[in-house]
Amino acid sequence: MRIVIPEKTVKFWGKGKSDQEPAVSADFQRALTQEVMATELLRIKALIATTALLALILWTVYLVAPEAVSRVWHGNLKPHYLYSIIVPFILFELWVHGAIARHMRQGRDLPIFRRYLGALIETSMPTVALALHINSMGSVAALGFVVPMTYFIFIILSTLRLDFWLSTFTGAVAAVQLFCMAMFYHSPTGVEAEPSIYYHAARSLIILICGVLAGAVGHQLRRQFEASIKAATARDRITNLFGQHVSPQVVERLMAEGTKTDSDTRRVAVMFVDFRSFTAGARTRTPQEVVDRLDGAFAVLVDILDRHGGIVNKFLGDGFLALFGAPLQAPDPAHRAVAAAREMLEANERLNEVTSWPLRIGIGIHLGEVVAGNIGSPRRKEYTVIGDTVNFASRPEALNKDFNSQFLISEAVRDALGEACRDAVSLGEVEVRGYERPMAVWRLA
Repeated sequence: MRIVIPEKTVKFWGKGKSDQEPAVSADFQRALTQEVMATELLRIKALIATTALLALILWTVYLVAPEAVSRVWHGNLKPHYLYSIIVPFILFELWVHGAIARHMRQGRDLPIFRRYLGALIETSMPTVALALHINSMGSVAALGFVVPMTYFIFIILSTLRLDFWLSTFTGAVAAVQLFCMAMFYHSPTGVEAEPSIYYHAARSLIILICGVLAGAVGHQLRRQFEASIKAATARDRITNLFGQHVSPQVVERLMAEGTKTDSDTRRVAVMFVDFRSFTAGARTRTPQEVVDRLDGAFAVLVDILDRHGGIVNKFLGDGFLALFGAPLQAPDPAHRAVAAAREMLEANERLNEVTSWPLRIGIGIHLGEVVAGNIGSPRRKEYTVIGDTVNFASRPEALNKDFNSQFLISEAVRDALGEACRDAVSLGEVEVRGYERPMAVWRLA
């Protein structure tokens, strides 16, 4: 498995590197679809709110200044004219909102033809209103009044569709319908006061350009959504692979470095940590007390591991297996592991001074080559390490009980540390369970 982070810089008109990947996960597609439909619901709510606000303003003007309204509309504006457009439009938007919400609950996307049909119907509403205004005010006054400007409301809000072609289609429908209305009501008598065909063509062209620009903005927003979702998907994949205990800092480094997680051979330091006599102490305490004590201790120890470049590969009841050198490369895994272990012992002593349940740690470290990679079923894999190094690393930790010690290392770790490990005390060659010949073990303070 290779962790691939999408490129931040992509070609606008073509496909960027992230688009050329042969397969996109179903989780990514599902998340992207949900985000697009959520913004579509936001667009519909904005349209309904804007329409209701415009209706309120027009109704207020009609009641407060009826004489001015009568002069503008030549006495032809009636309340039912207003509601004959606004009410059906709001009902249509509520129906679309319900359809999209239903598809979201079912995890399905809207068919593309329904999106274009909805855009056509919505953008035609100002055209119907314009026709009523022309009948009331005359073509010159109506085409120069506010109704043609309402096309921009639909064009601006079309950016929330996050689809370049849908926004362009919205602009094109508005431009064509406005131009056709102007030409249909164009006076053939050549009245001098009436704008020429080039005037209406120029206005329609501006509307079309606005639609294209809105599409460009929506396209860029969609790119950002995709990048965010892919980053979140990669982060979740890493967390699932290494476990929820992987720190955010480690996840970010794995994402930034694109760390290879295919099976390979690595030289790592393997650390086993266990709390001595924890089971006996847990018998006299409630389950919640046990969990709280473990959580508190693990929080301190794992934080120390993070700072020294190690990760917890597995929690093992009242202990854990930690790695230095995998999956993140480390030039000196033995030094890092020993430094972390020393600090963990000191931190545990400080923690014991302020708690009613002191815990004694046993730590064992071994250094060697392991096979590191993904192990598991096709549906659920886990990053782990396999090999004799891992098997032997658990033995020094277990020997702490026999020697009444807290920190034992193998000879491989002692050799790797060199002069940095002058306080190491040799315990000689010790019989190790599962191995035919004795192994040299060293104790550290």
